[in-house]
Amino acid sequence: MTLIIAEAGVNHNGDESLAIELINVAHKAGADAVKFQTFNAKSLVTATAKQAEYQISNTKKVESQLTMLSRLELSHDAHQRLINYCNQLGIQFLSTAFDSESLRFLVHTLQLKTLKIASGEITNAPFILEHARTGCDLILSTGMSTLAEIESALGVIAFGLTKSSDSTPSIEAFTAAYMSLEGKKALKDKVRLLHCTTEYPAPFDEINLKAMDTLASVFSLQVGYSDHSQGITIPIAAAARGASIIEKHFTLDNEMSGPDHKASLEPNELTAMVTAIRTVEVAMGDGVKTPQASELKNINVARKSLVTVNAIRKGDIFSTDNLAVKRPGTGASPYLYWQRLGTKADRDYAIGEVIFD
Repeated sequence: MTLIIAEAGVNHNGDESLAIELINVAHKAGADAVKFQTFNAKSLVTATAKQAEYQISNTKKVESQLTMLSRLELSHDAHQRLINYCNQLGIQFLSTAFDSESLRFLVHTLQLKTLKIASGEITNAPFILEHARTGCDLILSTGMSTLAEIESALGVIAFGLTKSSDSTPSIEAFTAAYMSLEGKKALKDKVRLLHCTTEYPAPFDEINLKAMDTLASVFSLQVGYSDHSQGITIPIAAAARGASIIEKHFTLDNEMSGPDHKASLEPNELTAMVTAIRTVEVAMGDGVKTPQASELKNINVARKSLVTVNAIRKGDIFSTDNLAVKRPGTGASPYLYWQRLGTKADRDYAIGEVIFD
């Protein structure tokens, strides 16, 4: 069953009450999990780091990333209340950490068992290693990355999962861990990959869903899809293509001020996406090609049998002039048509009579 993650991200705009509303929306929509972002802005970016183009476009404001992100922080106390509320509702709480202090908080205080590593961290080997050494299940997003970069990140994770904390990290050690049987098994047990196009919104012609197949083939890991496109078509297609996880941003209102609202689903759209994905899952079936239960009653109605088109007397010869194939399918199979031609009728037949033998 596809794990559907409703990505609230920073669409709470730093307001805990809006975060609660987002949890309610995700739960009502039927999502399996609701995910936030946990960070200390000063630990995440420098004072001079610039906004991405989409952030300027979506916020209609030019400012430093530090200024923008500082408004979007949630306190640790707020996180605790949010996870408690999720537990009450029965929806999984997830969050992506963007700095070491936040990661330790998620693991040691909130005791999360699953961690999401953002696409932007794919080359942040020290931070990836910190994630691996928590022993948590990891979801690694791969936006903006090459296969070589993904392999390197998996090498760091394999090292962290299989080597003691006093082992010395190095590129060579990461490679060896990735290539080892122990490392391969640890990755298969602990890591899932997400294909992703890191643009907000992502252009449809740059989604490249077939890359999911490539990731699965190259790395032999479960693969999902983190969607930044507009609408619900692409995540539904990804689910049909076998994504084990679907992650999608959502908001209370696309017109709200903030960097991610424009590329997020509104509540009714999130519900429609979840419903469609669940329908797709049911429709995928087991892959065995055989008549389904609902089809059986239609076989005799839709198929055809050998029938007479003229009255035939006993001893007459069956020919193309008096023998045809028509509905219903209750009689002799049309495959017997050529076998019957040229033979003698063993009894009288009326016009339009189904032949049974």
